[in-house]
Amino acid sequence: MVEVTENEIFGFIRPEIDAHTLGISTVSKLVEDCGYRVIIADATIVAAMAQISKLDNISLIIKWIRDHLITRLGLSFRLDPEQAQIYFGKLHYHLLNASMFWQQGGPIKQIYFAGLMESCLYIKQEYSDRFPVFFGDETQFETLVRMGIPRSRIPVSIVEQSKYDIDRLSFAESLIKSGNYKLFQPPYRAGYTDYGTDKDTVVKRIISNKIKNNTPIIRAHAGPYNRNYEEAKKEFLSWLHSLSKAGYLDVISIGSSQLSQSNFGSEWGDKPNGGGVPINSEKDLYNIWQASRPMLVRTYSATRNVPQVAQIFENTIRMAWHALSLWWFNKIDGRGPNGVLENLQEHFSALDYIAKTGKPFEPNIPHHFSFRGGDDYSYVLSAYLAAILAKKKGIPYIIIQTMLNTPKYTWGIQDLAKSRALLKLVRELENQSFKVFHQPRAGLDYFSPDLDKAKIQLAAVTALMDDIEPNNPKGPDIIHVVSYCEARHLATPDYINESIQITLDSLTTYREQKRLELVDYLNKNYELEERTTDLYREVKNIVSILEKHIPNLYTPHGFYEVFRKGVFPTPYLWECKDEFKEAIGWKTNIINGAVNVVDENNMPIIPSARVRRIFNDI
Repeated sequence: MVEVTENEIFGFIRPEIDAHTLGISTVSKLVEDCGYRVIIADATIVAAMAQISKLDNISLIIKWIRDHLITRLGLSFRLDPEQAQIYFGKLHYHLLNASMFWQQGGPIKQIYFAGLMESCLYIKQEYSDRFPVFFGDETQFETLVRMGIPRSRIPVSIVEQSKYDIDRLSFAESLIKSGNYKLFQPPYRAGYTDYGTDKDTVVKRIISNKIKNNTPIIRAHAGPYNRNYEEAKKEFLSWLHSLSKAGYLDVISIGSSQLSQSNFGSEWGDKPNGGGVPINSEKDLYNIWQASRPMLVRTYSATRNVPQVAQIFENTIRMAWHALSLWWFNKIDGRGPNGVLENLQEHFSALDYIAKTGKPFEPNIPHHFSFRGGDDYSYVLSAYLAAILAKKKGIPYIIIQTMLNTPKYTWGIQDLAKSRALLKLVRELENQSFKVFHQPRAGLDYFSPDLDKAKIQLAAVTALMDDIEPNNPKGPDIIHVVSYCEARHLATPDYINESIQITLDSLTTYREQKRLELVDYLNKNYELEERTTDLYREVKNIVSILEKHIPNLYTPHGFYEVFRKGVFPTPYLWECKDEFKEAIGWKTNIINGAVNVVDENNMPIIPSARVRRIFNDI
């Protein structure tokens, strides 16, 4: 490995149809914090990479590398390992053929690859150690050293870690080592009249489960990866039968493909599926509902014709609850055809429909800002604005999902502060016609591909979930269980069920240890209380500023203006950069495990003061 020298430039390319490459933003931030420039490929280069064998496309990629003076090139791919090997191999071949490597007189000094463990092992086997690979469980320090960053350039804060996180990992390691979680039996669910019928609802199940078991209901996301559409659908129906028979899972979230979300009901032709279950008809959906009995079923929102498809979901799978991302899942993140304003208009119309159904709404929003470098205040603010909107729309229930470990270097104390501040804000909105349910989950890129280590991480993050509201013995209401194997391979029913066992056993054991005062759950921690109060107070102030300066704030145009004016800092936005240049213009940094907007001296900026400056409200 040749050490990175002064003024080198890093370029990162993500695949066109892979949604799970959000670690690029995190690594970009780390590299920039060491004083180096990073270029993330735009949609044109991403599309060219998808069809790299075409002569014009490799020319585009080479031109991009030369125009930006890139010397270090990173590639990320987290789907099929064999495809990943081909994907990397084609890039290497074409760059070699074009004399782009340093040894040939070209600009590229190093290529990096990040992906599933099998993908990385394939590439190591074929190319020996010429190209550093990243499984996803590396620490910040390990990542930077492997990339060749001089140790003198690595910030001191990167080697710091919260004692609370170390203690939780110690608890989790003991729990996994005992193996007792394997004996955990599924709680009894069928204690109410409508259980498993077409009249069953998530609200009924939450209430019944609290009375009988005092544990959360469990949601998981699942879907096989198979290039053959019909085989994939049959395999998924088999998974549903297996999961329903085991009895651990309450709510199955369909792992639908990107093509299903963006082109439901249209002719697909030879468009790439993008992984996941290919669903393209009401019959497909009804078959899923039938096979899932007695589980509740939900799926991703469509990314076009959102209100109409929401109605189809109601009529077929009796949608357990609807999740909308408002500013996301459109052109801005490559997930759909709508622009941001058009997307907001469709989502607002969908909320009107959801209100008529009496079903809950989940704002699938905050972590998408975090994925793109957003600060902790924006995380809380975006969900709070969505909750206010939901109440104004007449929606009776809101499900607040808190994605923890996002970015994965976030300290547990900071996760607690964000979650506690958000829940305090939205619970203040509650009345007889508006109820809040809480649904925590582990982060998207949190788990190690080392399965033993990942089990420990799952137990540790479960303890973190229980500490969000330590004085609420009946919370959380729902846990979205992310299977511990997902950094290694797809979660099949056996892995899903084992992950639920780990989660429920961890929750039960951790609560007992807290009762016996064997663990410190930070109920009187000054640092945590101060951070929670600051997040709560600042977000309250920001909402007041927005309501003062944006006429009709709670409309599609109002929400669009919030983003366009840069209220949500998103320095690692991939697309629509010109449209949202004000959002991109802010710099964020991780300080003591928290993400803050910082000035030119890397000092945190007071969030409400920053927003006042946007509106010239000095």
